[in-house]
Amino acid sequence: MSMAVASSLRSLARRRPRLRLPAAPLVVPGGRAALLSGAAEEAAPLAAAEAAAAAAPPVPGRKVLESFREEFEIGGRSIAFETGKMARFANGSVVISMEDTHVLSTVAAAKSSEPVRDFLPLTVDYQEKQYAQGVIPTTYMRREGAPKERELLCGRIIDRPIRPLFPPGFYHEVQIMVNVLSSDGKQDPDVMAANASSAALMLSDIPWNGPIGVIRVGRIDGNFILNPTVDELGSSDLNLIYACSRDKTLMIDVQAREITERDLQAGMKLAHSEAIKCIDPQIRLAKRAGKEKKEYKISLISDTSYEKIRTFSEAPIEEVFTDSSYGKFERGEALEKITQTVKAKLEEENDEDSLKFLHKAVDTVRKQVIRKRIIEEGLRVDGRQLDEVRPLYCESNTYPVLHGSALFSRGDTQVLCTVTLGAPGDAQRLDSIVGPPTKRFMLHYSFPPFSINEVAKRGGLNRREVGHGTLAEKALLAVLPPESDFPYAVRVNSEVMASDGSTSMASVCGGSMALMDAGIPVREHVAGVSVGLVSQVDPATGDISNYRILTDILGLEDHLGDMDFKIAGTRKGITAIQLDIKPAGIPLDIICESLEPARKARNQILDRMDQEISTARAINDGSSPRLATLSFSSDSLRKLLFHRKKIEQETGARVSVSDGTVTIVAKTQEIMDKAIEKVEFLVGREIEVGRTYKGIVSSIKEYGAFVEFNGGQQGLLHISELSHEPVAKVSDVVTVGQSLSLRCIGQDVRGNIKLSLKATLPQPRSKKDLKTKDPLPSEVSGWTAVENMISVDVDAEASSTEHENGTTEEAPAFSTPSVIIRSAADCDAQDDANGPKKRAKAAKSSPRPYKPASEGHEVRKATAKKSTSATTKKTKKIKIEESGSNGLQTSGSDVPEKTADNTLDLNQSPTNFQSGAMKLGDVVTAKVYQIRAFGLVLELSDGARGMHKFEANGQKEFEVGQELLVKCSSFNAKGIPVFSLLD
Repeated sequence: MSMAVASSLRSLARRRPRLRLPAAPLVVPGGRAALLSGAAEEAAPLAAAEAAAAAAPPVPGRKVLESFREEFEIGGRSIAFETGKMARFANGSVVISMEDTHVLSTVAAAKSSEPVRDFLPLTVDYQEKQYAQGVIPTTYMRREGAPKERELLCGRIIDRPIRPLFPPGFYHEVQIMVNVLSSDGKQDPDVMAANASSAALMLSDIPWNGPIGVIRVGRIDGNFILNPTVDELGSSDLNLIYACSRDKTLMIDVQAREITERDLQAGMKLAHSEAIKCIDPQIRLAKRAGKEKKEYKISLISDTSYEKIRTFSEAPIEEVFTDSSYGKFERGEALEKITQTVKAKLEEENDEDSLKFLHKAVDTVRKQVIRKRIIEEGLRVDGRQLDEVRPLYCESNTYPVLHGSALFSRGDTQVLCTVTLGAPGDAQRLDSIVGPPTKRFMLHYSFPPFSINEVAKRGGLNRREVGHGTLAEKALLAVLPPESDFPYAVRVNSEVMASDGSTSMASVCGGSMALMDAGIPVREHVAGVSVGLVSQVDPATGDISNYRILTDILGLEDHLGDMDFKIAGTRKGITAIQLDIKPAGIPLDIICESLEPARKARNQILDRMDQEISTARAINDGSSPRLATLSFSSDSLRKLLFHRKKIEQETGARVSVSDGTVTIVAKTQEIMDKAIEKVEFLVGREIEVGRTYKGIVSSIKEYGAFVEFNGGQQGLLHISELSHEPVAKVSDVVTVGQSLSLRCIGQDVRGNIKLSLKATLPQPRSKKDLKTKDPLPSEVSGWTAVENMISVDVDAEASSTEHENGTTEEAPAFSTPSVIIRSAADCDAQDDANGPKKRAKAAKSSPRPYKPASEGHEVRKATAKKSTSATTKKTKKIKIEESGSNGLQTSGSDVPEKTADNTLDLNQSPTNFQSGAMKLGDVVTAKVYQIRAFGLVLELSDGARGMHKFEANGQKEFEVGQELLVKCSSFNAKGIPVFSLLD
């Protein structure tokens, strides 16, 4: 037992080194037993805890991610490269940060390449997911779909400067994937992504002759800005993306507002000096965390095989290139025959190694032959001078039924451009994390396979088509009018009909002419041209020893040359640039030198385009659509939201509603007027005194008719306002449901709206006017509202005014209307009960005087009338004078709008009919006595005469003496019968 206790104590001492047991006093009897007993009690719970700990799972350790970070500063903004924290399995991965925007770039390469491949299969996938800005996608599946245009364009920005730096013969598949992790909306991630991709390639084991530096430069008020924010770019007249190595230019992409060549050179030189600041941090990061470059298989032809192929093919290739009579396809067929001949010779010799690289070797021979000819002799393939532009063909209004169209040809390159105008709601919606949400100007470039006589399958978005279309779009955007002056959405389609070099610049020229043909007020034409370069490199130093700049390059010169420098602009300056190169960089001095020949060629093309069309056509000519913009309150637009589709179906116009504004687009003015009428009737507008409205008679009373107009509002058409002639009964002139054109003449003391029909009808002329032939009274835009008049006592004297001709015109001494107008509901209630009169509820706002403005539709004005009524007698009782009907309005038809010129002159009218001689509705036979400009003088069987007024657009062919069957419809102020024709 004592042995077990001792063993337990020893084990406890090993596990608990901090336990200190007191020394046992050996001289005390029984002390050893007490000590052993206490130690056993203390060791029991410790043993139980150790057993429980052994049964529990082990706690995971803390992993430490070793990361490396390099920081630097450009333009006052801090930028950082970081690696080792994310995507550790990728061959190379870097996260670049600028403020709160973070972009991850990864790179991977295939372990082996296909033996027959002769190109670099580099793929750049750039993606902006909506989580980067804290938004859930609005798609049905609530996730991102196919790449958008912006993602394809950003991928091209990364691809273009990186591709030339891979070593020759490296044909392994390489994939660069870029993801925007977070975005604050201030910085565009595209430049950051290009720098991060360069750093990722430096960290990987892939052979690459980098690094590169990429920077964006803007200009505001003449001052250059480095890495401007998105808001600053909105105020900048320059958006330059510049990529370079330490001493050479690799890529340029420019969008500008007619910047001069001199200013652009200054911007590029500044960009180069700042972009190289991105290079050293990448080198330092690669030394700290980069992988050692791996030996990849390089597919290069041996010198022996190349010399053999060159011997067989060089002489016949020179013969083809020296013959300028060859066209594009004839030259291509001749070169292909040479390749097949060399192939047959190699097959006879069973030279398998040379056969593998045959096409690549023959292409290299072509390149050397044509470059030697250009540099040493200054001769081009088609026989042109180095700065000569190919023959031009320009044609506008190619298809008149389209809104705008133009055909442009430069040499064998031909492009058809069409323009389609639409409503502001037709603008393209952009689902990107930076930039504007919509784009109202779109240029869509299409490159069908028949343009190069090939057979291919048409797919979805093509990177090349998107890039070329965007370049032409940026070039034309600089001359478009602002949206406030031209609110249309504009779509330009560029259809390549034939391609032999620089179809994107041909799209700029054709698009500019098509815009003018569509009536878009662009400031001036925009033209573009492509400049090429052929150079010789010193093998010892690798520098360019000799070079030639080519203007307006062919497709073959683009393929065999060193650069494709596309420059577009006006006579004032450059609007867009895209530079793509094939060697590992070109000195900036050569780039700047290329701007001058491009300017001269651009002006030559602009001169030819001006000869075809130099100013924008009228927007209403041809088939250009009409556009009108109406402003309403948000509450008023609720009705329109439910009836918009119905209006579009009934009229054929397109109606869009946004932010209190209604935009209507119609093919013709007739459709536009009809759509505006329906919108205004449904929604209603602010009532203006003197303005004409369309209304429908809702009810008829003894004293007048109530009319519903302007979006459901009620107005009173008093019996005295039906016609210039007396009217005995309201129902003789108007009926319920009849559509009328009425003019607002004011407002009564209770706020009710007063309407007039006779104000829209021609003013009859008095006898004195007919004799003296006085000029018609001047036009006015409306009557004064009641609340703007001076209120005078009812019994006050009437004032009189003496005119220049000696006549005296007396006016009532008070301004308050003689009839108090109430609403239809109040009048019905008064007819049913004899109680006290109910006051109608006053309108919320008084009509304001109407001042015609230049709107999307024309508003006609009525002529003022002079009062011919007798002077009101001085009594407390006010008489209500009723005007007579002119009988021109038939029941159930619209009242035509006329001007004062439509008044019929009857100087030779017979004596007036006696009472009872003829009644309304009598049908008689009459002969045409005289034909006037606005009607007929008719002679009845007893020699009496009457009149017939032509309806609007209703004049027919008549002959004097022709018998007509007519019906008496009314009498004028003289008692002369007015007849209507019976079919």
